[in-house]
Amino acid sequence: MENFKKSEESREKEIVFSRTIKAGKRIYYVDVKRNKKNELYLAVTESKKIVEGNDFSSLTISFEKHKIFLYQEDFEKFLAGMNEAIAYIEKEQGKAEPRPENDDQEIKIDMDF
Repeated sequence: MENFKKSEESREKEIVFSRTIKAGKRIYYVDVKRNKKNELYLAVTESKKIVEGNDFSSLTISFEKHKIFLYQEDFEKFLAGMNEAIAYIEKEQGKAEPRPENDDQEIKIDMDF
């Protein structure tokens, strides 16, 4: 019975397609997953690196994550709303310049020994 539960849980979390989008301090993961009913859905995760501390001895790095799940019956309405919101922002502020491909903003720490 326990093996059945584990295989059922792993099937629920099965990722069948994935894309990673690096955008400055944030990374977005767009995953297509399969649920218990064998239906596909989108899981979008935003992961943001948080660096705290003033010097190397007190430096802590953590990641803040947020997720949303989109189901196929909601795709059309979600995209319509997203496109409206993007059009509004572009109308009010103009189009943003795309980030350079190598804009990963690595953490650089000077250490004197």
